[in-house]
Amino acid sequence: MSRESFVHLHTHTEYSLLDGAARVRDAVAAAVRDGQPALGMTDHGNLYGAIEFYRECKAQGVKPIIGTEAYQALHSVDERPQIAKGAAEDDAGGSTEQGGKLYHHLTLLAENDTGYRNLLKLSSRAFLEGFYRKPRMDWEMFEEHHEGVIATTGCLGSVVQQALLRGDYDEALRRAARLQDIFGRDNLFIELQDHGIPEQHPNNHQLLEIARKIGAPLLATNDLHYVDECDHVAHDALLCVQTGSYLADPNRFKFHGHEHYLKTSSQMRSLFEELPSSCDNTLWIAERADVTIDMGTPVLPRFPIPEGYGGDDDYLRHLTLEGAKRRWPTMPEEVVKRLSYELKVI
Repeated sequence: MSRESFVHLHTHTEYSLLDGAARVRDAVAAAVRDGQPALGMTDHGNLYGAIEFYRECKAQGVKPIIGTEAYQALHSVDERPQIAKGAAEDDAGGSTEQGGKLYHHLTLLAENDTGYRNLLKLSSRAFLEGFYRKPRMDWEMFEEHHEGVIATTGCLGSVVQQALLRGDYDEALRRAARLQDIFGRDNLFIELQDHGIPEQHPNNHQLLEIARKIGAPLLATNDLHYVDECDHVAHDALLCVQTGSYLADPNRFKFHGHEHYLKTSSQMRSLFEELPSSCDNTLWIAERADVTIDMGTPVLPRFPIPEGYGGDDDYLRHLTLEGAKRRWPTMPEEVVKRLSYELKVI
């Protein structure tokens, strides 16, 4: 892969609850036109678009990098922070009564098949165990499912950058180091962005210092919520639909500026010309990311059958009857008949 090129590792599609106005096909085609060898998609809080994205990339000759922009609880998914009175909840995490965020963003990418399976497990657990306003993950989940996953310190909404925005450099450093301990020295990247947002520039200087202190590689990214710069107006309207707001409302949730589009390799190289390694590392990740999804072959879960049962049907009947007895200690005749009928259908 040419070192003159660049790989976009952020794109958000219509799967992100109207957060992105970029169609998968158009985003991939734009990357092809610019000669970018790979493209990464990180839907917010899920992997709903991963299969379509994978297929489209393969069809157009671009390497797919599958990921998710996770919603991270500050400490644990058991937390139930309350939104501040009068504050609007948005995809950036809103504001809590304590002045923090309801949740934070963290970018996770699959380096290999194991990493892809771990992202699926994390996404499922986020919905089943961590759902509170959003499907959230936490540090403990990351520790259990870190293998094969590449992480970054994320955007302004991440736990690292939120600490920097509060002026707490030491806490930001501690959180970045903790992420590095979980994912590994070469699997935690210090992410740099420049969408013309005022807060990003001072944060980027501090992120460079954090990268130096913990010995972490840099990574230049650009959020892609729409394909072309001119699409920012349509995207703004989508955000209004998502948040139930009006375009004329000056206090509504909206993106700063109109830089959240698929920039060319030369634009990104120019934007980060003083930090060429941050662009080179997008290609390093692309070279490492190697996920193969077998299409057209059903993969069904295997459930172990305990000894003493004649097979699947026998064990299913046992479990069904045990569950029915807990609900009806004395089962009515109509329940017995209905269970027999349902089991026969299954």
